[in-house]
Amino acid sequence: MDNIQNTAVEGVATLRRGEISHSKSLLVVLLCWVAIFAEGYDVGVLGAILPSLSTDSVWHLSPLQLGAMGSYTVFGMLVGGIVIGTLSDLYGRKPMFLACLSLFAVCTAVTAWSPTPTWFAASRFVAGLGLGGIIPLAAALTIEYSPAAKKNVNYGLMYSGYSLGLFAAALVGRWLLPDYGWRPVVLIGALPVLCVPVMAALLPESLDFLVGRRQDDRAKRLAARLGIAVPAPSAREAGVGWRAVLGEIFSPKNAFATACFWIALFMGLLLVYGLAQWLPQIMRKSGYDLGDSLLFLAVFSFTSAIGGIVLGRWADRFGVRRTVALSYLLGAIGIALLAFKGSILLNYIVVAVAGFGTVSASLILTGYLADYLRPFVRAAGTGWALSFSRIGALSGPLMGGYIASLNVGPEWNFYIFAIVAASAALATALIPNKPRA
Repeated sequence: MDNIQNTAVEGVATLRRGEISHSKSLLVVLLCWVAIFAEGYDVGVLGAILPSLSTDSVWHLSPLQLGAMGSYTVFGMLVGGIVIGTLSDLYGRKPMFLACLSLFAVCTAVTAWSPTPTWFAASRFVAGLGLGGIIPLAAALTIEYSPAAKKNVNYGLMYSGYSLGLFAAALVGRWLLPDYGWRPVVLIGALPVLCVPVMAALLPESLDFLVGRRQDDRAKRLAARLGIAVPAPSAREAGVGWRAVLGEIFSPKNAFATACFWIALFMGLLLVYGLAQWLPQIMRKSGYDLGDSLLFLAVFSFTSAIGGIVLGRWADRFGVRRTVALSYLLGAIGIALLAFKGSILLNYIVVAVAGFGTVSASLILTGYLADYLRPFVRAAGTGWALSFSRIGALSGPLMGGYIASLNVGPEWNFYIFAIVAASAALATALIPNKPRA
């Protein structure tokens, strides 16, 4: 009887989310887009300023130290994803979302001021705590407030902010670095804090959270404002604690899927962070000047933004798993082709294929995971998976630094990253069908 009741309630919840107007769902997408744009800019800015940091006459950083610069933030994100993702399912997604963005912005301003590498490292770590919570919370809110037929395309649209943030960092770096150095480029990344008051006024709290925590009055007021119905909570979703969250994520029915998602996301973020940080430096070693090297990062980022939207549409039509797996495979081919230096136009095309296939696939895969999980563990489950994948993100910049320290040809970066992309494709292809409730 309980199973039948739970299934019925979740069916109503699905209907309820499907009835939300597309314009209201797009408001949530837009607000989440701003935060994800900030995160993308932060990742891209490290790649943009790396050539400048590598020649800094005061800090004298080695290749391994340069690689570590991108890892301080990722380590903070690893911790933040677990802590914030879990706390948000216990205390609310909206307040945690706003707190994460505010913490990140303040620490970014501190990074721009940093007088020593130690200050830089500390501020990057604390900024990472905020960034680690942004992705799972944005994923949970976007999936919850998207009509069923628009989930993947809305998620791709929201997550295009990440790639456009990368793109903006490359362009800002190309504009400011030659005359003003790296600090103003970093400081611009703190500007999204100006959007926090607007988000506080317009971003809705999760109805799934309010219903699950028995905050009936708040849920009714929010539902009335959005023009949708409030479902009755299931016994499983009411008063859920961290043991129930972890029990659901690692339950026998979800264990293999969890492993596949975690491995694919690990490989995907290793690619995103490794290439975003080292691509300009690798292209400089290949003989291109600073401006052209930063344009490679811009092309990589811009095509991945387009790819997120296109792949979202394809995923809604042809299935997420198939679309993401083939995209990772396409990205592996594009990365491998970068090892063979051709004309600059041809290399721009190959970089575009690599960005379309790798970053875009990782974005859509995160949305697939959020939709795969039960609503009451959606933010926490996504947060735990992304925190594990942060180890891959942590490894990407360090891997690039290690390869640079070996004094081997730049093509070895592309060979290794291509293998990583192929591994992500395999792990995605092995994800089982979503279990019935």
